[in-house]
Amino acid sequence: MSYKTGAEIIEEARAQVREVSPKEVKAMHDTKEDVTYLDVREPNEWNLGRIPGAVHLPRGNLESKLEGMVERERKIVVYCARGNRSALAALTMKQMGYENISSMSGGFQAWPDVGGQVEE
Repeated sequence: MSYKTGAEIIEEARAQVREVSPKEVKAMHDTKEDVTYLDVREPNEWNLGRIPGAVHLPRGNLESKLEGMVERERKIVVYCARGNRSALAALTMKQMGYENISSMSGGFQAWPDVGGQVEE
């Protein structure tokens, strides 16, 4: 049996979901587009700062709590620290019937680089 590496699984997820750049996300945020920003980082990462108005749901709780938090019809941008967990989360959400979903490439680490505001 052939096994996949973690990097291969992440790349497969990225190939199956739409990725948006931090610059695109900042434009959505600046124009107050009707988007849910879903932060899938761990609580200690969330506490260090986040996209203003984001919803927090750690990746490990996604499958069990998402449906009670975010409607399937919403436009959603998922992000994590670097864009790996968010790609995996976006793929899971796609499998759960969420269709208007994207993952922010580069993650929250790239957010301040494009001038994105940080809420603490």
